[in-house]
Amino acid sequence: MRLRAVLFDMDGTLLDTAPDFIAICQAMLAERGFPAVEDKLIRDEISGGARAMVSATFAMPPSEPEFEALRLEFLERYQKDCAVHSKLFDGMAELLADIEKSNLIWGVVTNKPVRFAQPIMEQLKLAERSAVLICPDHVTKSKPDPEPLLLACKMLDLDPASVLFVGDDLRDIESGRDAGTRTAAVRYGYIHPHDNPDHWGADVVVNHPLELRRVLDNALCSC
Repeated sequence: MRLRAVLFDMDGTLLDTAPDFIAICQAMLAERGFPAVEDKLIRDEISGGARAMVSATFAMPPSEPEFEALRLEFLERYQKDCAVHSKLFDGMAELLADIEKSNLIWGVVTNKPVRFAQPIMEQLKLAERSAVLICPDHVTKSKPDPEPLLLACKMLDLDPASVLFVGDDLRDIESGRDAGTRTAAVRYGYIHPHDNPDHWGADVVVNHPLELRRVLDNALCSC
């Protein structure tokens, strides 16, 4: 079946949102008189969400009494500063332009709540170009469940088999596979050091956004 659309996970796939997460965590440490931690420590935990990042930043398990206040402070700060430093990954702007020139459509399916995802898309002037934005707010089950991708395909009126889903986490690949889309895993994203995209069962694994050009060319030529 001819490829009709490309859907992206947001954090670590379409966008490099790590700088904003890191800036917030380091600011929280500094304001409490604690030394900064290595940026990589925070970056490696992004896929685990606010809970994992705060836990790594403060070397504190979530079971500690003061942990929840830190997590809520992190989210409050992120609500205000979620699109200060975030940007497209290198090569992604060119890839999106190629997708649009090929008369394909693209969109985003993310586990990031819409209160963060929508402002980021708007700030980066991507909202008007993206055909769809699916967040946990729109479904009953988030990735790795296939529901978000199935909803995106329904909203786009597309057969999942005509869609390529690109992600940097096993949950993305499982969601796409169970929804019936083609899948691409990226190595450049927020992948935990103990994880390996080669083991996720994706249809293809790439090191850089521009490598997806070849994937798209192959998909378009094989129809």
